[in-house]
Amino acid sequence: QVQLVESGGGLVQPGGSLRLSCAYSGFTFEHVAIGWFRQAPGKEREGVSCIRSSDGRTAYADSVKGRFTISRDNAKNTVYLQMNSLKPEDTAVYYCAAVEAIVKVQVTTKPDDMEYWGKGTLVTVSS
Repeated sequence: QVQLVESGGGLVQPGGSLRLSCAYSGFTFEHVAIGWFRQAPGKEREGVSCIRSSDGRTAYADSVKGRFTISRDNAKNTVYLQMNSLKPEDTAVYYCAAVEAIVKVQVTTKPDDMEYWGKGTLVTVSS
């Protein structure tokens, strides 16, 4: 009964910023990692960033390092992706995804590592 709901997508100009939110619920096990993935037209789905809820450990794709920041607010059951200095090549549907386990999970930017997926939110970077 895990649910992931993304929000915050929209149209933004190059160089602008957006903050995506992923509200999560229904996890059974104590160890959870939640990440952001994106898929642009004609491209494979790729990992953007991931965070471990317990201690905040993070991972980033090289293409977004220094521009994007993932964070979590455990009290609000929400993970955020702050996206700055956006580029047209950042245009994609952004998905929130998660994996849980009884043992400590690894942060990852590999889509195949994730178990649960949200429905996505569209980010368009264009002038």
